[in-house]
Amino acid sequence: MMKDDIKEVLFSKEDLDKIVKRLGREITQTYQDDELYLVTLLKGAVVFFTDIIREIDLPVEMDFMAVSSYKNGTCSSGEVKIVKDLSEPIAGKNVLIIEDILDSGKTLSYIMNVLEQRGPKSIRICTLFDKPERRTVDVQADYVGTQVPDEFIVGYGLDYAEKYRNLPYVGVLKPEIYSK
Repeated sequence: MMKDDIKEVLFSKEDLDKIVKRLGREITQTYQDDELYLVTLLKGAVVFFTDIIREIDLPVEMDFMAVSSYKNGTCSSGEVKIVKDLSEPIAGKNVLIIEDILDSGKTLSYIMNVLEQRGPKSIRICTLFDKPERRTVDVQADYVGTQVPDEFIVGYGLDYAEKYRNLPYVGVLKPEIYSK
């Protein structure tokens, strides 16, 4: 059972719902008089993305990018590779990147640089979780769900070796699971 691998639950489904609703209201307020183009990074942010788009009370377009930097580990390799790029041009659009967790910042820094070169009207970041003590590059999210401790967390889209994404809550993975 997956729950046996969890040291502690940090955020219940109800906690996550409250965070997502708050972020949706904040984003709606910011873009109330403009159009919004949402970009999410596959795979981890998909669960968060599907919930938050329903909390944004605006017409939105959406697209997906897939990037790789972890290779089944617990720390970013630092080498970011775009596996799937956007389907549409973003020139002149208000782009909001929806991300599950802002950790070292390397992946988001890379993606921001790539997307800024494509001429968007604006580009901002919304992250469900922020781990500022792990940051190695200067990247800040414009919308933050909550800060999390420097622990390896899984659930609600977050994974370890492609597992645990389907947990309806976010918990700390027992170290013995990922240190094997």
